Amino acid sequence: MERSQKPKEVEALKERFQAAKALIFAENKGLKVSEVTELRKKLKQTQSSMKVVKNRLVKRALKAAGIEGLDSFFEGPTTVASSTTDPVSPAKVLVDFIKEHERLSIKGGYLAGEILTVEKIKALASLPSREELYAKLLGCLLNPARGLVSVMAALPRQLVTAIDAIGKQKS
Repeated sequence: MERSQKPKEVEALKERFQAAKALIFAENKGLKVSEVTELRKKLKQTQSSMKVVKNRLVKRALKAAGIEGLDSFFEGPTTVASSTTDPVSPAKVLVDFIKEHERLSIKGGYLAGEILTVEKIKALASLPSREELYAKLLGCLLNPARGLVSVMAALPRQLVTAIDAIGKQKS
């Protein structure tokens, strides 16, 4: 990379870091090009992205973005996975990808002002998706309404049953 391109790259990384909901740092030492392409496709399907970065430039971009305490993650080849929509999706994709490709390893991450360890990232990846959480919330909100409808429908049903029983008794 030419010297004149470095400030532009730092600025682009800074904007990316500020827009991201979550940042996951990984080491992709030994991955084949086809495996990296596969990982990029999986991340893209979840509206996430990945970039192989120069450690020195990332440190400058993080400092410019006001994010501190992540310097220990930048030793060796570094890949940054991020998402501007869902903070859980890059973690899920990377953890699932590591199960098949052991050459990729997670170094750590950053979410909402907190530095994430590998254990926290794995816990984040085990969370249900946003859609699943919405479905559970909707189910919780609908249960009282279902109960009320059942009770309200039972009253006329019981009245009809009682009238029918009275009619059978008299005939």
